[in-house]
Parts: sequence; structure tokens; C-alpha cells
Amino acid sequence: MIASAKWKQGMLFDGKSESGHTVHFDATPEHTAGLSPMEAVLVALCGCTSVDVVSILEKKREPLEGLTVTAKAEQAAEPPRVFTRIHLTYRIRGKVTQKAAEDAVSLSKNKYCSVSKMLEKAASVEYSIEYES
Repeated sequence: MIASAKWKQGMLFDGKSESGHTVHFDATPEHTAGLSPMEAVLVALCGCTSVDVVSILEKKREPLEGLTVTAKAEQAAEPPRVFTRIHLTYRIRGKVTQKAAEDAVSLSKNKYCSVSKMLEKAASVEYSIEYES
């Protein structure tokens, strides 16, 4: 896997993936032109675990109608401002059984989500599940 970041101006950068996709990074306090790099890490975590949970629930033939994963993170006060604690909230819509949802989230966290496993080296990663009918 190959990725790059190209400086545009000021604190603006374009990140590019090997597959050709681009993300705009804005390292100013306002983040008006794009994500901060740390925000991108949290978005990647939400995306990674979402893919796992949807895949697992589909394999179990659970009637999933919607999934939103939200991450709230705390960072160290001094540089490097690594994440020290992350709480993921899984909002599941559909008539998914509680056991299936809990199993899917647990499997993602403990086995499949590479982003989560990397972040656990520096931060505690916790989660809660909310159900919508």
C-alpha cells in the first residue's frame, strides 16, 4: 500500500492513495478546507469497523437497515497529541438481534478492524451500542 501527501499552501495538503483517491487535509485550527490528519484517523476507524459490522450482520442474515458509527476521542494535552481514549457509538437500525449486534461489534473490535487494533496501542477503545427500530 502506498500513500502520499502533497503540500498545497499554508497548512493545506492533498493526500492521495495508491488507488487514486484524494483527501484534503487542513491543519489550521478551523479545518475549513478539509479534515485534520487526526480527524481522518477517527473517520478511518469508523469506516473500518462499519465495514466489519455490516459484513458480519449480512453473513448472519440479520435485517440491518442502517448503521452509523460515531467516534469521540480524547487526546494528550502535550505533543505528540496522540489519542488516549476513544469511545465508539454504534447506532443500529433494523430488527437486528441484540446478540448478533454485540457479536458483530466485538468481532470487529477484537479481531477484524486493523485501525482499531493499531489505535489500541496508544488509546483505550471502548464502545456502546444503541438500537433504533
